[in-house]
Amino acid sequence: MTTPQPPDGPAPGGTPQYVYGVTRSGAALPDDVNGLDDLPVTLVEDGGVCAAVVSDLPRGRALGERADLVAHQRVLNSLVDAGTVVLPFRFGAALADRAAVEKELLAGNSERFGHILDQLDGKVELRMKATYVQDAVLREIMAADPEIAELSRRLREVPPDVADAVYYDRIRLGELIAQSMERLCEVDGRALLDGAAPAAEAVAAKTPVREEDVLDASFLVRADRRAEFEQAVDKLARDHADRVKVRLIGPLPPYDFVPEE
Repeated sequence: MTTPQPPDGPAPGGTPQYVYGVTRSGAALPDDVNGLDDLPVTLVEDGGVCAAVVSDLPRGRALGERADLVAHQRVLNSLVDAGTVVLPFRFGAALADRAAVEKELLAGNSERFGHILDQLDGKVELRMKATYVQDAVLREIMAADPEIAELSRRLREVPPDVADAVYYDRIRLGELIAQSMERLCEVDGRALLDGAAPAAEAVAAKTPVREEDVLDASFLVRADRRAEFEQAVDKLARDHADRVKVRLIGPLPPYDFVPEE
């Protein structure tokens, strides 16, 4: 979802506030976590059903250091680990002071925030990443495609001193392998997704970035079905271990299941 922008300057009589996200009013914050510059994390409430998770905004410098990003994620992760439902904000949300958090963020948005929290409550986001074991998949491609196998064999036999003469053949081989991997990825990615999705409430799949990426997907999983989901992923990892590496990351703040409005 969109987030408030940092204030242009300090508000008279108030301390600018950095906003990590929104949770339920009266939520218990972890005792052992601090925010940016190790500043205390507190709640701002307006008497409604929701509260903003905030800390004072560091003064005298711009945000964006790696330590700021780490602190932002640390606060959200601590809430997730404690089982506290949270609507996470992207890095960089800030308002002029605590009164502005009440009036500009919470007032008028309580019903919408509450509805999102209801949808997320009792659930966790888990991210599944799968990548090919390159050597194994290349052998598979060669065995399945005689043209690729023959072209690869011929290129291996070319002496180094005439390698330039087969430059375009090498490009062609790379294109054929990439096309085969793309087709395999579509099939294998769907198989992994279909194997894990039944134990999840929602799925958000991302477009693979690298040639060896098979699947990058986030799953919204009920806490009481987390063990079932993890067992399903473990089985998928075992079944595909000779050609695909599967990792499960999380629980994470549920960014992928928050509306972007």
